[in-house]
Amino acid sequence: MSSPGWRFAGASVAGTSHERTGTPCQDSHLAELIGMDDSVLVLIASDGAGSASHSHLGSSIACQLLMDELKFAFEEGLDVSRITKDLALYWLAEIQAALHEAATAACLDVREFACTLLAAIISPTHAAFLQVGDGAIVVRHQSDSWSYVFWPQHGQFINTTHFITEPTAHEVLDFDMIETRIDEAAAFTDGIESLVLQFDTQTVHAPFFDGIFGPVRRLGSSGPSEPLATGLGRYLAMPHVCEKTDDDKTLVLATRIAVPLADSTPASQNPHHE
Repeated sequence: MSSPGWRFAGASVAGTSHERTGTPCQDSHLAELIGMDDSVLVLIASDGAGSASHSHLGSSIACQLLMDELKFAFEEGLDVSRITKDLALYWLAEIQAALHEAATAACLDVREFACTLLAAIISPTHAAFLQVGDGAIVVRHQSDSWSYVFWPQHGQFINTTHFITEPTAHEVLDFDMIETRIDEAAAFTDGIESLVLQFDTQTVHAPFFDGIFGPVRRLGSSGPSEPLATGLGRYLAMPHVCEKTDDDKTLVLATRIAVPLADSTPASQNPHHE
């Protein structure tokens, strides 16, 4: 069976605490194929600060501007292997400038647009990653074990992290560019960290990803799947998930494994299940 290429789906849903207060979902995400022949997969996620009044706009602006910057750069001939930390810092500065502009237009302090940011940029042979804040990206190659790229950035006190609106964001930016083949990747915000990471051993909870990737692997055509995205959103809003976290939740899944793997997904963990 020939590979159908990257198949992916993502969802951001409001946490139950936000539903009770009428606060909108402050998470945002984007997933697209860009570059020549759509050969580069980009996954971006951002979590707006719960205490910031316009963080839902901040996270949306951050995701869209980074995607726009990447599209322009690849149209100009950028290759993933040539992405450097200096370039990532430039993109961060551009996003910060846009958030300052939005804050000025709204007569607000930029802190009201506070958000985290993480991104994976994956070509057939290389991958670049950047992150400010919590949440994480996990990856694997074929049957290899799951591994995280950067451990979530948590602050000195509980439920604190770094935001891209902070003056020191450039100092805490995590960046890496590696030469390797990645066949599956997931990006998520801190709302589901307790479900997918094991903090006592600082490892990835592999059974979660082995299960939830089953429907993505079975997709027959390249690109995004809206039905699966809808199902993923339903899954993130299920009671057994919300019992463990009342925060906003974002999860983006992408695979290019050619042969569908055996699906061991229990019904309660299948995004198609209602």
